[in-house]
Amino acid sequence: MDASLSPRTAAVHRTTRETDVSVEIGLDPDDEPSYTAETGIGFLDHMLDLLAKHGGVDLRVACDGDLDVDDHHSVEDVGICLGQAVREAVGDKRHIARYGHAYVPMDESLARAVIDLSGRFALHFDADFPRERLGDLSTEMVEHFWYSFAEHARCNLHLTVLYGHNTHHQVEALFKAAARSLRIAVSRSPRHDAVASTKGAL
Repeated sequence: MDASLSPRTAAVHRTTRETDVSVEIGLDPDDEPSYTAETGIGFLDHMLDLLAKHGGVDLRVACDGDLDVDDHHSVEDVGICLGQAVREAVGDKRHIARYGHAYVPMDESLARAVIDLSGRFALHFDADFPRERLGDLSTEMVEHFWYSFAEHARCNLHLTVLYGHNTHHQVEALFKAAARSLRIAVSRSPRHDAVASTKGAL
């Protein structure tokens, strides 16, 4: 991190009748990213760890949810809180690149992610998963997670699994691509003092 720029962090805590979620994020770790995820959904924890590692961020996620019902509320609310934390940590968006994109392979699968930290919400999600579940995560919730994230991060997010047939590989490639595109978008330089918009604000 550039010494002239202060580290960006945020903490979000959200409690409803269905979940109790806390997320802490640091966009500018000094060393190797540090991360833990305890959502009660093993595969989601794995994906959040990947998101932190390949996104180059410190991340702490904890969720106590009504998994006796199903995984919907926990996945949704973790996505909401993560999106809010990213939005808060980015702040006024001075210095940032704003846009990011990445292609990531995972064996036979290839995923693409493109993000714009525009302050406006839009999600395009294009993936066809052969399996209905990965461990205790419903694969239909992958799209919903990213919907919740993008809505609350207030970003444009385009996610595509270009090809592949192993569901684990497809989802993992997608999370890694999203992580790397986010890392690029939040990267900043003191030389770029203005917001990356002709409007002067995002």
